Amino acid sequence: MTALVFTTTNPAELLSGMRHARMAIGKGEVVCVPTDTSYALVADAFNPVALDKLRAARRMQDRAPLSVFLPGIPTLNALAESVPEEVEALATEFWPGALTVIVRAGETLAWDLGDTAGTVALRMPANRIALELLSETGPLAQSGAFALGQSPLVSPTALAKRFEDSVSVIAAAGDEKTGKSLSTVIDATSLDSPQGKLRIVREGAISSLEIFRVVEADQFV
Repeated sequence: MTALVFTTTNPAELLSGMRHARMAIGKGEVVCVPTDTSYALVADAFNPVALDKLRAARRMQDRAPLSVFLPGIPTLNALAESVPEEVEALATEFWPGALTVIVRAGETLAWDLGDTAGTVALRMPANRIALELLSETGPLAQSGAFALGQSPLVSPTALAKRFEDSVSVIAAAGDEKTGKSLSTVIDATSLDSPQGKLRIVREGAISSLEIFRVVEADQFV
């Protein structure tokens, strides 16, 4: 399998690229899309075979947890068991953007994202190409477009070479350049406990100081 690369700067090629990406997702294949941080690999979150392909592309272990891209804040309420006011405030401020929040997953969700212990990591990326695809497919499982131990790439040609046997479609960033940064990750799963607090798991593109302007620092461990 050779990855199809679409530049997406031309409207006709963008339309064709989105069509091929939708078809690939529907067939349980892996697609590479740009985000406001780095490129990401995405696949149908409700298709176990597709999730295995995504993990294989990144050389992850079989049950390694996967996070999820979603198309908008309303989807947060559909996927989370509950949305604490702190999480809602952070999502309102930083989505779309480089913020990932870990919450308790809704009990009725028919998916298996790996060894997540009943949680799900959610993010709404700030990139029109990624968001356009998400608006048509719904939530997608995702992970960074680099194998473990490798650095992120910003060139579609280099991505095609790296993932030529495991990715079907690569949508190039076009005018919205990606970088090599990572999202900031906040764990909110303890908020359902008395005196529970938030925890910054990883400080990435959004600094802790920016986070504390929205939710006070004493709400974090």
